Amino acid sequence: MAGIREPVALGDRLDRLPLSSFHRRLVFALAGMILFEWVETNAFAFVAPTLREQWGMSLSTVALVIGVSQLGAFGGGVLGGYLADRFGRRRTMLVGVAVYCAGSALCVVVQSPWQLIAARFTAHLGAQAMAVVAIVMLTEFVPAAARGRLQTWKVAIGALGIPVAAWTGYLVVPHWTWGWRLVLGLGLFGVVFAHLVHRWVPESPRWLLSRGQWARAEETVRSIERSCGVEPTKSQNEGADVPSSSPRVRFAELLAPPVRRRFAVVATMWVTGLFAYSAFATWTPTFLSESGLDLDNALLLSAAMATAAPVGAVLAVPLIDRWDRRRAQLALGTLLAATLLLFGLVRTPVAVLVLGCVVSLLFQTSVPFLQVYSAEVFPTRVRALGSGTANALSRIVNFGAPMLVAAVYSGLGYTAVFAMLAVLGLVGGCVAVRYGPHTTGVSLETAATSDTPDLPDQSKENVLP
Repeated sequence: MAGIREPVALGDRLDRLPLSSFHRRLVFALAGMILFEWVETNAFAFVAPTLREQWGMSLSTVALVIGVSQLGAFGGGVLGGYLADRFGRRRTMLVGVAVYCAGSALCVVVQSPWQLIAARFTAHLGAQAMAVVAIVMLTEFVPAAARGRLQTWKVAIGALGIPVAAWTGYLVVPHWTWGWRLVLGLGLFGVVFAHLVHRWVPESPRWLLSRGQWARAEETVRSIERSCGVEPTKSQNEGADVPSSSPRVRFAELLAPPVRRRFAVVATMWVTGLFAYSAFATWTPTFLSESGLDLDNALLLSAAMATAAPVGAVLAVPLIDRWDRRRAQLALGTLLAATLLLFGLVRTPVAVLVLGCVVSLLFQTSVPFLQVYSAEVFPTRVRALGSGTANALSRIVNFGAPMLVAAVYSGLGYTAVFAMLAVLGLVGGCVAVRYGPHTTGVSLETAATSDTPDLPDQSKENVLP
């Protein structure tokens, strides 16, 4: 019985800790890596118009670059999730950073569209592997009552990468023929924060327990307790490792009950949400340019819209641990759909700027809810695999999405594209409310095992000052 009780007991110890310098360092290191990963993954949107001029790239070639990048992200999400559950969160995350930094370096020196495609594939492969593990890593360390809030701060800091890419593109790309290379190489700075992760972040004790490494998990939790000023709790399994009772990580488990329903819900949320966001963020500068705005004005409007992204994430901070994650997604999706419809109808720069900023803000307000929810609903043994694969499915859909967006734009026009995105913005929240489990404020162990769609809100038991 002790072996069965221990995972819950250890999780309870982590949930009851006060926030401390350990948690702040954790958020800072992970957020820094995410910031430059977002710089790297968003950079192409702001250099695509210039590459069309310099290399004579057609819209279909631009779509191919975007689509193959999403294919790389698909591979990174699945592979990163599998490796994180099989070999550990920390190790997999650091390998992912190394791969995406190598891809960013290749982007700086490419000489043709095909070389760029290969470099972007590599960069997105590593970036997505790192990103999905970072979500899980933070979720498994922080207290239940602050899980959403700290995840949101990570997203808010990471979202700064969008305006960094946008404003660098605006200030550099139109004025120097090599400026686009600088923008695509900014992701290399992520290695600085990878070094901080290596120094500050231990392996997840929840993952260690899932692999039967009781002694190492206990040592890690005691170290965190001491850094929080809490007297370490004596474990009844102290000093003894036991064989893992968890089966080997298998993709088939995602399609078997009770995980299957959770996986379907989270995958639907990721696919529809990321399709809408990626299409808006990637294509808007090009569409504005094609609609008659000159390159400088198109990049300026896109940069201004991107600046709203971190503000949107900050707006989620006071809400995410109080609002039900599922209903919040539906409410935000409804507002987003209405704004996208309006955006598709306007043409004047002022209206485009205002509505574009609102769209960007709403997208980024919903991201923390989606990220933390997708990690909460799975048991530890397949948490990274489930969350990463659900995220990755959105990327494989996005492999064909750029071609679909280009086809809709060519066949039906500018407005039809944003009407399509508006519909997609509503789907994830509807599915989550109807089929997803309640997770807000409850322990990971409870959230990941309950079969009921709604649980009593236990957040009051673990409220932090």
